[in-house]
Amino acid sequence: QVQLVESGGGLVQAGGSLRLSCAASGRTFRGSTMGWFRQAPGKEREFVAAITWSAVYTYYADSVKGRFTISRDNAKNTVYLQMNSLKPEDTAVYYCAADPNDYRDYRTYDIWGQGTQVTVSS
Repeated sequence: QVQLVESGGGLVQAGGSLRLSCAASGRTFRGSTMGWFRQAPGKEREFVAAITWSAVYTYYADSVKGRFTISRDNAKNTVYLQMNSLKPEDTAVYYCAADPNDYRDYRTYDIWGQGTQVTVSS
């Protein structure tokens, strides 16, 4: 069974940091582009960051550029999202996903994790 499992979410004060992990199982994702998305209550799921299989290319939403860093360890079949200088508006459920046709469009991803809650207090 192909599965993505996120972890590392939690409650943090504004200005703090969290590191999210997305562990893949059931098949190798070595050749897959991987993405992180987030969804706040009442809002549409939005793109956060993506990374190509080789990690040569990374992409970020303007709202997180300079604060978040996406990386991957293909040997561990794991993708990470390091989040620094967190703001209350970063509060959301964060999801990882794999195998998109368009890395910015959540509707084109084939595989999703269950999500992990990130709450940033002011």
